Amino acid sequence: MGKASYFPSVKDIEKAAGILEEILEPTPLQFNHRLSASYDAEIFLKREDLQTVRSYKIRGAYNKIRSLSPDVLKYGIVCASAGNHAQGVAFSCNKLHIMGSIYMPTTTPRQKIDSVKMFGKEYVDIVLTGDTFDAANAAAVEYAKRSGKTFIPPFDDQKIIEGQGTIGLEITRQMKTPLDYIFIPIGGGGLASGVGAFIKQTWPDTKIIGVEPAGAACMKASIENGYPTELESINKFVDGAAVKKAGQLTYGVCKDVLDDIIPVPEGAVCTTIIEMYNKNAIVVEPAGALSVAALRQYADKIKGKRVGCIISGSNNDIIRMEEIREKSMIYEGLKHYFIVNFPQRPGAILSFIRDIIGPTDELVYIQYIKKTNKEEGPALIGIEVASKDDFHALIKRMEANNILYEYINENNKLLEILI
Repeated sequence: MGKASYFPSVKDIEKAAGILEEILEPTPLQFNHRLSASYDAEIFLKREDLQTVRSYKIRGAYNKIRSLSPDVLKYGIVCASAGNHAQGVAFSCNKLHIMGSIYMPTTTPRQKIDSVKMFGKEYVDIVLTGDTFDAANAAAVEYAKRSGKTFIPPFDDQKIIEGQGTIGLEITRQMKTPLDYIFIPIGGGGLASGVGAFIKQTWPDTKIIGVEPAGAACMKASIENGYPTELESINKFVDGAAVKKAGQLTYGVCKDVLDDIIPVPEGAVCTTIIEMYNKNAIVVEPAGALSVAALRQYADKIKGKRVGCIISGSNNDIIRMEEIREKSMIYEGLKHYFIVNFPQRPGAILSFIRDIIGPTDELVYIQYIKKTNKEEGPALIGIEVASKDDFHALIKRMEANNILYEYINENNKLLEILI
């Protein structure tokens, strides 16, 4: 295993663990019966969703801030975050009585903003700016330069990486024998760098699998291109991992420690969120579901193996659940949207419902305005089917009845605009 210019040592991570003992206890590594039965493997969940701030981010944030001298800290600190890093910084500011300015994208869920305020109390002020983490990050870096405050990076920093790496240390202490695989979520790469580096130095035969949202797979692009690559655009749904560009340090470590990197569709993430809530009573945010969602793609390889999945966080806003359900159903092939041209005559829509909607189908959405000066008019139709296989029968009925339609599920941009 070749090493990057910076590579966190076991000693560095052990030192970070000693510092974190001031505020944290190890999170559980729990055997999951349902997932183990589903994949014919031994699946263990590292429950970072049970942290004080409900994500692993407090580890790196506190380790970084504690490494700074009092002369530096008296001026205050600055960070940028889509939510979880901000909560870790806010908690640290309150604990250590340090003033902090926290920059967050305007798209950050309200639940995460409120949590930052709760953890930081009077020691933090929040600045909402930009539509993405990267925009907020740029504004925070600029403010730090102007103000003389110290910037606390979300992932591309040695102390941050070493703090996150303490999860790997805990896993090795909690397991009597090495795991065969560990699945780790990736946004900017701090978690995968820290955990991956510790595991590879302790359990060299363990396979480290990085997992990214398909709409923001910046680390995969970087490793394929051979340098940290900035994506032109990203899907911001998995907000805790929606990063345009991986870090220089994290890229250097990840390319050495990752055995594979998997992009997971956002719809698969949504299905996992729902399953974990309904079947395990575990609340996870989209980024927190990445590692478990990736198991589908590795089902054959992990059979009979011992597998760890890092559940990175649980900061999920309840108002997002309808959107999560919608994305899951579309991904699983259970909900379909069409633009249908109806003749402008009485009873046209009733005929469609009678002739097209099957006995187990359900018409769940229709948007239609009759225009009397035209022979035909478009309607947006949403149909739920009981089984993925029912879709083909639905299409056959539409074609047999000469229905003029455009299927828009596969047109992501149009679907987002219309629904």
